[in-house]
Amino acid sequence: MKLPIIRKLYQAAPAEKLQATVEVLEAFCEMNVKDEEIDVAGELITNLCGAIEVHELVNSGMKESDALNTFSKKVLGSIDR
Repeated sequence: MKLPIIRKLYQAAPAEKLQATVEVLEAFCEMNVKDEEIDVAGELITNLCGAIEVHELVNSGMKESDALNTFSKKVLGSIDR
């Protein structure tokens, strides 16, 4: 999960388009694909889901920078556990 990528995804597309992309990648992973391809798709899905969450935070009234920081702290907090 990379915050600069999440920021770019958030800025580039609305949450609905990001969600549609997640669904396509999830369907791709269910096909007969190599483990390496699943790893790449999984990383993409993780970043897309992060951007969707940032959209949700901004829609709830947070500034973009605060939403990105909140999301980052949430991820780092879950890693520390």
